[in-house]
Amino acid sequence: MSNTTIVWFRRDLRLHDNPAWNHAVNEGGPIVPVYIHCPKEERPWQPGEASNWWLHHALADLDSQLAEHGLKLIIRDAKTTQQALEEIIHESDAHTVCWNRCYEPIIVKRDKQVKKMLQESDIEAHSFNGSLLLDPLKIANKSDKPYQVFTPFWKHCRDFEIAEPETANLKKSKAKKVESNALESLNLLPEIPWDKGMQDFWKPTREGGMKLLKKTAKKSKDYDAQRDIPIEDGTSRLSPYLHFGQISPREFFHHIRDNAPSKEKADTGVLRQLYWREFSAHLLFHFPHSQDSALKPEYEQFPWDFNEKFLRAWQKGETGFPIVDAGMRQLWHTGWMHNRVRMIAGSLLVKHLLQPWQEGARWFWDTLVDADLPNNSMGWQWVGGCGADASPYFRIFNPITQGEKFDPDGDYVRKWIPELAELPKEFIHIPWGAPAEALKAAGIELGKDYPEPIFTHKEGRQRALDAYEKFKEIKES
Repeated sequence: MSNTTIVWFRRDLRLHDNPAWNHAVNEGGPIVPVYIHCPKEERPWQPGEASNWWLHHALADLDSQLAEHGLKLIIRDAKTTQQALEEIIHESDAHTVCWNRCYEPIIVKRDKQVKKMLQESDIEAHSFNGSLLLDPLKIANKSDKPYQVFTPFWKHCRDFEIAEPETANLKKSKAKKVESNALESLNLLPEIPWDKGMQDFWKPTREGGMKLLKKTAKKSKDYDAQRDIPIEDGTSRLSPYLHFGQISPREFFHHIRDNAPSKEKADTGVLRQLYWREFSAHLLFHFPHSQDSALKPEYEQFPWDFNEKFLRAWQKGETGFPIVDAGMRQLWHTGWMHNRVRMIAGSLLVKHLLQPWQEGARWFWDTLVDADLPNNSMGWQWVGGCGADASPYFRIFNPITQGEKFDPDGDYVRKWIPELAELPKEFIHIPWGAPAEALKAAGIELGKDYPEPIFTHKEGRQRALDAYEKFKEIKES
């Protein structure tokens, strides 16, 4: 009999186009599919509540995929990954362990230690890139240094040919029986059932992701026109499926390329966003400090003005700016927020309210089903002006004009802030500017039914500009 191979699943919860899985299949021997739950090893960014909800369903779905091949997903809840792997190797008499790499700093460090342990124990260890189109180690600028600006990164990466997705055919095979924890024992689902909104909004399975991928290909022609309108279904919503690896980036890339009505529009639209994901991973891999600190170190001196009251109002969707509050309530209800609204809400927090970008990142980390460390950290630093493509003075978004531009009829605000639903559209983004009779007719008493703005936009913008002026003085002193 051929040697037994352990496939160590992490954020690659699929069988199709999975390099580690394909390697095990090609070995020809019994396969032991394993998932090790060890959240403490992912500190300081342990998965949040919304991510855990998704993970539970993704693991259940992977187990169903494996069952079609006569296999069962072995789940271990462990103090350390290394200890769990050693135990499973002993129980299964495995000679090989293979996995797909994760590129976050703390996981890279852990994986190096695991590989060293395996090699010292005469266990074959094979790792692959199954989460990105391109390995960060293979991307550098003309000076042989990492990129820090997106456009040249994108132009460089577009020259690389992306391999076609691979399908691994596996005949039913039996491996030595290995004990497994029950999925429910991981306690990933909430004790208090607050997740109904997410259940209604998502199908967190590979099948659900593939359906969205097919829809994305069809609407890619109008992506640029529709992606900024939050009431429209204009974005792919595939980020959680990519994060948990239920769909591979190569599948995403080639399905869009092969099925989009316009290849050119797909390349500059939805596929460009896929390269933003690559760029974020590239940055975090090469600049590991940026998971918690500013990519540009001088911004660690920025004069933030932490205020728990402001932060809480933002988290609850009670800032008094309807487009921001609508987004924050959508996030709480569905575990997701439209990308345009993420930028507006993020700008209000770090610019008008002068709250540290890390506070926004932590809240998104806990409430987003697509919480991804590179995307989350780099997205917040983009808004804060302290990361790649920094433009701090020109990204003080006006939440009023942004709302009027991208939600002109107020449909998005009405959906998520029903207390404003009866306001005429000319006042939906400025309820404080509505005449008393309009407020009365809509059944609104400002300060009671819906809050007054924390600051006026003019006041908030000036606070941001004053802070940047002070920051310049700090840097020059």
